[in-house]
Amino acid sequence: MHPAAVLQFERMIGEYNTWRAVPETERSPAPAWWWGPAMELCASSQPLPAEWCAELGLPDRATYASAADIFLGTFAGQTSLPWPYDFPCKTEIPDPAVAVRELHPQPSDDSAFQP
Repeated sequence: MHPAAVLQFERMIGEYNTWRAVPETERSPAPAWWWGPAMELCASSQPLPAEWCAELGLPDRATYASAADIFLGTFAGQTSLPWPYDFPCKTEIPDPAVAVRELHPQPSDDSAFQP
């Protein structure tokens, strides 16, 4: 397995544990960025490190595929995805008539062509 994939999966496990620590009524939907790495690993028969098995509640010698099933299961029945700043907790949605989401200025494509 590629070292970058292992590093990314380790980050996901930390995020998953943080997300699960939030009470279910206050928890945001599962983030979309878990989908791709979980799909990549759903057929992997390589064993997970014992520490990760324990963190995910899996038996020793569980595979990456078993861990991927946990992440994919978080999407079951989900009808929306959180904004990155809404993870791991739901944020209060302000009244749109009163508050506007802050948009940060982005460089335009024309900025590369200064006169």
